[in-house]
Amino acid sequence: MTMRLDADMFDPMCPSSALPFQVGDKWTGMVVRCLEHGPRRFGELRAPLRTVTPKVLTETLRAMERDGLVTRTAYEENPPRVEYALTPLGRSLLTLIEAARVWTREHLPDLLAARVAYDAGGAPAAPTGSGVSAAGVVSGPPDNA
Repeated sequence: MTMRLDADMFDPMCPSSALPFQVGDKWTGMVVRCLEHGPRRFGELRAPLRTVTPKVLTETLRAMERDGLVTRTAYEENPPRVEYALTPLGRSLLTLIEAARVWTREHLPDLLAARVAYDAGGAPAAPTGSGVSAAGVVSGPPDNA
């Protein structure tokens, strides 16, 4: 039988409440990758992130700066120049991002198949034969067995 979840399993004082949740947002990981090899100007970031609006990119960079993931350096030149660079804390995300990329390369086909199956009528995706369905759900005997 499956254990019941403890209603108090998440301590309200847990430091995870302060985590930079934007790490999982749509753009932060991509910005980190863009800054992996050194500082970049806003316009340089826009090139590979062409579908992000300037407003959203600005908001993302500000949130990342607030969390200590990037630095913003403004140069007093004409025209003004601003560069963004990863901090050591931001650079530490590269390992996590690479792990997510490896997982995605391995599991994306199964994930997409599960979505198609679900959208076609909510039917669970067919098992892959490893005891794990295409959606990553472990199969086994029912809980009351």
